[in-house]
Amino acid sequence: MKEVFKKLIVDFIDRDQKPLVPREYALPVDSGKIVSLVGVRRSGKTSILFELIRELRTYTSRQRIVYINFEDDRLMSLNLEGMGALMDAYFELFPENYDKKIYLFLDEVQNVPGWEAFVRRIYDTMNVSVFVTGSSSKLLATEIATALRGRTITYEIFPFSFSEYLAFRSIEVKPYSSRSAGFIKHALNDYLIHGGFAETIDASDDIRNRILSDYLNLIVYRDIVERYNIKNNALMKHLIRYCFSNMATLVSFTKMFNDLKSQGFRLSKDTLYEYFSHLSDVYTLFSIPIFRSSIREEQRNPKKIYGVDNGFKGLFNAFVSKDYSKLYENAVFLQLRRHTKEIYYFKQKQEVDFVCEKGGQRGLFNVCYDLEGPTTRQREIRGLREAMEYFDCKTSILITRDEEETIAENGRTVSIIPLWKWLLAKGE
Repeated sequence: MKEVFKKLIVDFIDRDQKPLVPREYALPVDSGKIVSLVGVRRSGKTSILFELIRELRTYTSRQRIVYINFEDDRLMSLNLEGMGALMDAYFELFPENYDKKIYLFLDEVQNVPGWEAFVRRIYDTMNVSVFVTGSSSKLLATEIATALRGRTITYEIFPFSFSEYLAFRSIEVKPYSSRSAGFIKHALNDYLIHGGFAETIDASDDIRNRILSDYLNLIVYRDIVERYNIKNNALMKHLIRYCFSNMATLVSFTKMFNDLKSQGFRLSKDTLYEYFSHLSDVYTLFSIPIFRSSIREEQRNPKKIYGVDNGFKGLFNAFVSKDYSKLYENAVFLQLRRHTKEIYYFKQKQEVDFVCEKGGQRGLFNVCYDLEGPTTRQREIRGLREAMEYFDCKTSILITRDEEETIAENGRTVSIIPLWKWLLAKGE
């Protein structure tokens, strides 16, 4: 195994890294912690490692950067004992680097049983910066924290944001340029319908749907069915179809349970909650509760569900382009979720789509695709004003298709902004 590692190490050192589309993740190089990347399949974890390696090579010797992909067929039989040969192989190749900082990138490390013991040992005993990625099937964020026992910081990786999507398509963002705005708005339409997985962006409709279907099959069968020994595949598939068809919708699990039973599914409420929890664990579906003062009150109310990528909705809705209001809301949720997990919806007389907590700051957001009707406009603004009063906030945001306006009243401000501008605003 040592000779295999030597070949992999040298081959990677000799290989040039091509520039990739920069992602909006500022990974620390020398944090003193093991850096872990988790997220849905095909969201770009490996590409982010490669971009970091390319940057490192501009000021660090290539020989001090080690990358190993544990999905390489030459490592398929590797166990924990064999993994110990990695650093022996490296220092036999480069003994002069023994006292120097080594940057170690371990991709799909979960394929080696007991990998965490090896990572903990080298982290504790050697001068290394360690970066790990892994499939959600065996490397969940909660498990990383447990396995590495306080030694790690974890970054969640999502498919492309809208600004990353524009960069991928080489669409320049020029403030105040009508021409640039035209290109951006056209791209937003594609992004909302087809999503942000890199492999799907330039694909034809047929190929794109095949890619997304393959992604879902991998998530279902490798990340969930195999991992959790799921018996009722038909129920899991139906749940996925239901959730992606009803993205950005209030869902009562009790009602869903009764609907499924009426369709002939044999299940318990616990099974339904369990299956949805598995889909959340692998970053496929998310749910947000109502904002309430107690967990019990949160649990008594329906949750709103969202998907990790808008493109999945099109697999189950033939006329997805007619449902822009849900596509808009899901895109806003994903942008907020990139920055915080503390997201709720709020309801008194009116509903507010998102209440977010980040860094001690609270944000209030409503999303409305078409704000032209006076009744709709009044309802959306009234809901935000009610929430601002309740939370004692001075500002709120109403995200829409085209309108842009600032409404100030009694010391509180509602900012109306088009979705494309909000998605590209720094700090959102």
